Amino acid sequence: MLQSNKLQAFSDATLMNYAEIANKGVQTQPVYVPGKPIEAVAREYGLDEASIAKLASNENPLGPSPRAMEAMRQAIDKVQLYPDGACHALREKIAAVRGLNPESIIVGNGSNEIIELLGHCFLRPGVEVVMGAQAFIVYKLVSLLFGAKPVEVPMPDFRHDVQALLGAVNERTAMVFVASPNNPTGQANTEAELVYLAENLPAGVLLCIDEAYAEYLERAVDLRHLIEQGRPLIALRTFSKIYGLGGLRVGYGYAAPELISLLQRVRQPFNVNSLAQTAACAALDDSEFVRRCKKANAAGRQQLSTGLQQFGLSCYTGDANFVMCRVGEGRKVFEQLQSRGIIVRPLDPYGLSEYIRISIGTEAENASLLAEMHRCLKNGMCT
Repeated sequence: MLQSNKLQAFSDATLMNYAEIANKGVQTQPVYVPGKPIEAVAREYGLDEASIAKLASNENPLGPSPRAMEAMRQAIDKVQLYPDGACHALREKIAAVRGLNPESIIVGNGSNEIIELLGHCFLRPGVEVVMGAQAFIVYKLVSLLFGAKPVEVPMPDFRHDVQALLGAVNERTAMVFVASPNNPTGQANTEAELVYLAENLPAGVLLCIDEAYAEYLERAVDLRHLIEQGRPLIALRTFSKIYGLGGLRVGYGYAAPELISLLQRVRQPFNVNSLAQTAACAALDDSEFVRRCKKANAAGRQQLSTGLQQFGLSCYTGDANFVMCRVGEGRKVFEQLQSRGIIVRPLDPYGLSEYIRISIGTEAENASLLAEMHRCLKNGMCT
């Protein structure tokens, strides 16, 4: 009899409508759609993987930091051990390189995780989050995930309008997000603009400055003095871009120790694996690699922008490792390029349906992109 009841219970459970018992908002939560990996595009279109240029995710075309690679090779035989849950060595290293207090640093599974940790700490139904209309879409997704209301501010010339951001702040505002350089538009704000924003936000509003592409800037922006002054500010960095460690998922945030301690409370234990920590520590010493990547990126940006403009296309070069190009029907051009082994990023999720984002690749990859774009133009696919 007891066995029969168990079987009946299991049968009923298999008919359950899980959406009915899920948390409110889960079914309507937008989903981030990443660019397709090379392997998937090769399978879909019957292409040779080696012939595909992935210019969609702003990855480093020169690969990972050589010092990071060597450090991982030496550490591989210890992966049976759990990683340092406090990321002590990496925090100490970041602090030494950046002139920070280790207690002012939190390390995440990519800087995206830290954005989510901010949501755990500060976002809830009834509060608002101010951001640019074409800012990195994860700010909006995390806001919605925690029931907060995203307030999207227009971005003239695809830059964050500091006055407009301040104008959107009210008594319900919990946070303001600014990426500089901004993804996907590439435009950066000046240090003076960011300082003005931080100094004019009302008390109790947290400012998050996303510096994922900061290493590509010709002149570094330094906001540490704002944190030292007690301004409610956190800045984010990543090892996914210029250091070439996107596959390891490691980034960090820096802020007042009191703010970092709150984020540490909601962080999962062992959130950053041991190889990622080891690689990131070594990458911070690889200044020659960073210099070479920055130089190659500048040359690639010039190669792409010159070529695209020669085709009569509007090209926004920005200050990061990608360019944004107006092509007419962005998704149609994206699909055509993908079928030819060139993966770019359509921008219709950002309200930019006429644009694509193109990561700066190697000289050969950039040349392939330009050749295929010329082909699209001749076939009337770009306007």
